Amino acid sequence: MTSGFWDERYQGEAYLFGEAPNAFLARQSDRLRPGMTALAVADGEGRNGVWLAEQGLDVLSIDASRVAQDKARRLAARRGVELAFEIADLSAWNWPADRFDLVAAIFIQFADPPLRARLFDNMKTALKPGGLLLLEGYRPEQIAYGTGGPRAEENLYTEALLAEAFSDFEILSLQAYDATIEEGAGHSGPSALIDLVARRPL
Repeated sequence: MTSGFWDERYQGEAYLFGEAPNAFLARQSDRLRPGMTALAVADGEGRNGVWLAEQGLDVLSIDASRVAQDKARRLAARRGVELAFEIADLSAWNWPADRFDLVAAIFIQFADPPLRARLFDNMKTALKPGGLLLLEGYRPEQIAYGTGGPRAEENLYTEALLAEAFSDFEILSLQAYDATIEEGAGHSGPSALIDLVARRPL
């Protein structure tokens, strides 16, 4: 999907996915420490990157949409935190190596299987040894709910898919479950979710 597609989706004053952090991400607060470096992948209007900055992390928020990042800057200003922003086409971005203590990838399911494999590999590389990956997405059952996410089943995650993709990491938690979420107009209602917490080996 092009940056123009996302610019159009993020037009308007309302925050498409709300201003509160993703619930799964917020539940990981005990794993966070002030001063940790964090990458918020496809962070959109900034709800997750801003929340990480509120926890004292040194955050780089990347997204393809300038419209979204303008709104993210306004959200950060309202919350009284600072974080770095960078416009990034994730298919072509120059991913750094061994840089981050934490990578947060929340609902990045615009990626088809070939791009997803590259993104997963790049996120692994971007983590420092011992760094944490926090990832949440939808399972194929989400299509029947129709409450958010892509309509392309191949873009959705299963436990087997994530277990295989991160078999070289220490999987601290991998959970598939259904829950009702309220994340703006973009994600609202009963949802088929899957969460992964994984650590890059030392």
